[in-house]
Amino acid sequence: MPKKIVLAYSGGLDTSVILKWLQNKYECPVVTFTADLGQGEELSPVRKKAESLGVKEIFIEDLKEEFVKNYVFPMFRANAIYEGSYYLGTAIARPLIAKRQIEIAEEVGADTVAHGATGKGNDQVRFELGYYANNSKINVISPWREWDLNSRKDLINFAEKNQISIPKDKRGEAPFSTDANLLHTSSEGKILEDPWIEAPEYVFSRTKSIDDSKNSPDEIILSFKGGDVVAINQKELKPHEILTELNKYGFEHGIGREDIVENRFVGMKSRGIYETPGGSILLKAHRAIESITLDRGEAHLKDEIMPKYAETIYNGFWFSSERIAMQNLIDSTQKNVTGDVKLKLYKGNIIISGRKSPLSKYKLSLVSFDEVGDYNQKDAEGFIKISSLRLKN
Repeated sequence: MPKKIVLAYSGGLDTSVILKWLQNKYECPVVTFTADLGQGEELSPVRKKAESLGVKEIFIEDLKEEFVKNYVFPMFRANAIYEGSYYLGTAIARPLIAKRQIEIAEEVGADTVAHGATGKGNDQVRFELGYYANNSKINVISPWREWDLNSRKDLINFAEKNQISIPKDKRGEAPFSTDANLLHTSSEGKILEDPWIEAPEYVFSRTKSIDDSKNSPDEIILSFKGGDVVAINQKELKPHEILTELNKYGFEHGIGREDIVENRFVGMKSRGIYETPGGSILLKAHRAIESITLDRGEAHLKDEIMPKYAETIYNGFWFSSERIAMQNLIDSTQKNVTGDVKLKLYKGNIIISGRKSPLSKYKLSLVSFDEVGDYNQKDAEGFIKISSLRLKN
C-alpha cells in the first residue's frame, strides 16, 4: 500500500474522480500537481477544487519557460514532425510533467505517483516512461487500468455520490476531449472519431477559419541564433514569449490546423484535430534559415534521422539514451544556424520571402548566370560521365 501519492491533476472531472478514488481506495494522503504549460485556462479554480476534496499539499507551477526552452526548442531544432503532420504538442509536454512530478514526490516524501491517462492512449506510456526514467523505484497507479468506472456516466455517478462538483458543460456525453499547452491544442473522440466527417468549426480554439482570418498579410522577421529563435521583428524575447507571440499571428491568419489519422504507439489508429499556430510558423522559418547555413551533408543527415527522432518522442522515450544521442548530433549542426528569416502570413499560408545570415553558405558567385566565379562548367561533363557508369551496365 502506498504511504503518499502525487497525482498529476488538471481539476477536471476525470482527475477529480481519480483523486477521490485514490483517497477512498488507499486511505493515504494525496498530493496534487498541476503544471501550467500555457493551456490558457485559469488555474485558481484548480486549487479550490483540490482543497474542497481535502488535499493539504497542492502544487500549481508555471513551467511555460522551461517547457519551451528545454523541450519545444530542442525538438524544433530537429524539425521534428510525426508521420508528416503532427508537431508532437502533447507528446513533448508529458516528459516535463513526469519529471517535475517525480521531483515533487521526492520533496514531499511520496512513494507513489498517479496519472489520469486512459488505457487506450499514448499518454499512459509517456507518463510512466518519464516516471521510471527519473526514479526507477517509484510506484505508479493508473486508475483507468484498475477501476471499474468504464464510461463518463460512471464518472458522473461517482462524482455525485462523493459530492464532487461537476461543471454543467461536463454533464452528459462530452462532444470531444481536448489537450492544450503553449505549443498546441488537440481534440479527439466522440464526434471526431469518424475520419470522413469534417470537424465542426467550434472544435477549433487556437485558429480562426480561413473565412474569418485577416484580409491583409502580416510580414514578420524571425531572428535565429544557434538554431533557436531569439527575436521577432528585432525585439528580443524569452522562448515562451516568442511562442506566445507567434501563436497570436497564427491565430489571426488561420495557420496551423491539421486533421490527422495517426498510428498510436499502443497499436491502434486514431483521428485527431490539431492546432499548432506558432509552432507551424517556427518550424518553417527554421528550415528556411537552415537552407542557407547548413552544409548539404548535415541537412540531409538531419532529414534522415528526423522521423526516428520524432517517433522516439511520440512513443515517450524523451529521456532515452538514443534521443539524447540524436539531440547531441542535431545540436552540433546548429552552431551556424544564425540569421534572419522574413515571412508573410496570410489566409493559412506561411510564405518565406527572404533569408540572410552572416554565416551563410549560399555563394552568389557560384550560382549566378551572370558571374563566372570559381566554377568551371566544363568540369560537369566528367562528373556526369562518372555518375552515369552504373546506369550503362
